[in-house]
Amino acid sequence: MIEIERKFLITSSEFKTQSFKNTRIIQGYLNSNPERTVRVRVKGDKGFLTIKGLGNESGATRFELEKEISIPEAMALFNLCEKGTIDKIRYEIKVGNHIYEVDEFLGENSGLYIAEIELSQENEPFIKPEWLGQEVTKDSRYYNAYISQNPYTNWKIRD
Repeated sequence: MIEIERKFLITSSEFKTQSFKNTRIIQGYLNSNPERTVRVRVKGDKGFLTIKGLGNESGATRFELEKEISIPEAMALFNLCEKGTIDKIRYEIKVGNHIYEVDEFLGENSGLYIAEIELSQENEPFIKPEWLGQEVTKDSRYYNAYISQNPYTNWKIRD
């Protein structure tokens, strides 16, 4: 139930040619408070309810509990969500012993690409592919809960 992941921006779309799977994801937030984020998600043909806790000092480690729910349950929960929905395509790319998940955001977050890698410990070594850019693990602006409320296309200055 502890999730350890690091997040990075992307420098090119080369990752798409290396992807072995891609899935459309739509998600909303029942609670976007960073101390206890609660989201509902439809990923492909499955529904999920996820609770995430506040990250540690590095931003890489936090509590996560995810349960599969039916699509009708997920659709009903979307009606209770805060304003702002995340719509994205997730690409999965195997690099060494790890799988990167790269999210291509759509709609109001179009133009934003974020790669995530899950690790078994914070200092675990991993291969960084050429298309991997700046690390943004500690930057809460790149959390899905934040961009659901503050769409990327509205950001005045982009790093």
